[in-house]
Parts: sequence; C-alpha cells; structure tokens
Amino acid sequence: MSINLLPIYQYTNPISFVSSTAARGSLIEASPRFVKVRTNIRHSYPSARLRCVMNDTSLHEGSAGVAYKDGVVIVDHGSRRQESNLLLNDFVMMFKNKTGYPIVEPAHMELAEPSIKDAFGSCVQQGANRVIISPFFLFPGRHWHQDIPSLADAAASEYPGISYLVTAPLGLHELLVDVMKDRIDYCLSHAAGKVDECAVCAGTGRCKMKLQDSKS
Repeated sequence: MSINLLPIYQYTNPISFVSSTAARGSLIEASPRFVKVRTNIRHSYPSARLRCVMNDTSLHEGSAGVAYKDGVVIVDHGSRRQESNLLLNDFVMMFKNKTGYPIVEPAHMELAEPSIKDAFGSCVQQGANRVIISPFFLFPGRHWHQDIPSLADAAASEYPGISYLVTAPLGLHELLVDVMKDRIDYCLSHAAGKVDECAVCAGTGRCKMKLQDSKS
C-alpha cells in the first residue's frame, strides 16, 4: 500500500499562509506536509457504514456516489477567529480539486458566514438537484444529532423538490491515523527548528516544547 504526499501548492487558496524552508537539503512546504492520500485502499471494517469507497465512476449519474448534479456542503463549527474560518476554504478547494466534484461549498454551523443556508442556496443556484451536507467533525455529538440537521431542514425548506442528506461525521477511519501521525511529526520537526510553522500555527508561535518548573 503506497502513500502519496500531495504537493500543497496545487490545492491551497492563495490567501492561505504558505511559506517554505530548506531542510536537509530539500524544500519543505510549510502549509502543511501532513496532507496524504492513499491509493488502492482496502478497508477491513466490519460495518458498511464505516467504509468510504470513491472512484472515477462515482461522478456518473446512477451510481451510489456523488453525481454531476449533486452539491456538496462541507460544514465546520465556525469560529470568531477569521484565520480559522479561512482554513475551511482551503480544505474545500483541496477537496474539490482532488475529487473533481463540480459543486462544493464551505459552510459554518455558527459564528461565521457562509451559513449552511447560504451554502445550500449556492449549490442550488449552481444547478444542484441534490445536496449532500458533510460535517467536518470527528465524532457524532450534539451538533451532528441536533444542530446541523435542524439547520439543514431550515435551508431545504426554501427549496421544495431538492433532496438532501446529512452524512456521518469523519468518525473512526484508518486514514485519520496517518493524518494524526503526520501532524505530530511535522510539529516535532518545527519544534526542533527544522521546518517553518504550518498553516494552522502560522504566526501564533504556539508549536513549542514547554517544560514546567518543578515545585519546591
């Protein structure tokens, strides 16, 4: 099973924080190297709900996957910190470029715009006759059980005849292990002075080793 590292410059929004540095004689992208994609993935989860199968046929009408007339809304919690909200735009661009899905919109559950209602409407305006709302959350808490479905219902009420679905959150997926490992490795490399801050930590100075003084 091979793991391919995506060159981040192909997918990031121009407004994102991107910097680079020479380390060990090679150019390292600081925004961030932890994005990975596996090829020829085989899942061994016992539950079909935990499987995610995606291939070139998923874009064709009649398949079980996303079709050309489908809109995808990727929704996160939302933040009062604008820099955090902009990272969702970067992820949506990365997702759209990688999947080839024609209609993909970002949304924030609260605290920022665009809202789920805004993103839903944008999908319909682009020709979507079905909207898939995918929570950018790890586990199924209250927001997934109550808040997002309620907001999706309200958004859909303005577009009779448009079907919609709120998918499961990310949950337990083997690829998240690789993402977590890469995040840890990159942050340790930054703490060791080998690479620049990644896009998430840029300008914060937070990714540093700390040591509390022992109590006397």
